[in-house]
Amino acid sequence: MNHQDSDPIDILLVEDNPGDVRLTQEAFKEGKINNELHVVNDGEAALDYLYQRGDYADAVPPELVLLDLNLPRVDGLEVLEEVKSDPTLSQIPVVILTSSEAEEDIVKSYENHTNAYLTKPVSPDDFVELVRTLEEFWFELVKLPPTDD
Repeated sequence: MNHQDSDPIDILLVEDNPGDVRLTQEAFKEGKINNELHVVNDGEAALDYLYQRGDYADAVPPELVLLDLNLPRVDGLEVLEEVKSDPTLSQIPVVILTSSEAEEDIVKSYENHTNAYLTKPVSPDDFVELVRTLEEFWFELVKLPPTDD
């Protein structure tokens, strides 16, 4: 499925580090895929967004969630567990994008059904390349279930 000429892909980025948000935005802006990147900076806001509560009542359900683990209020593993245990949200691919290389975090993420676990590179150029590769993989190669529009 090629999304260059079609409707934009809605991506939810859950990230509390402004520098990583900016790098991710730049990488997607330069990418080949027509996308709409929505950003929330803590786990509670992520759940509100996904459940379309409060300030996010009109939020567009994302086709991919990029989730940091180390978040204020509600941590990323709790968000992941909630999303993957809810039948209305569980089909949304969730990719962990974090600085943690802890084996425990990796194991817990997969136990909670993450679709992929990626460690953020230190170099900004490598980070941008990782996001571009992620975009290409999820939106050009992977077959995703249809969304309810």
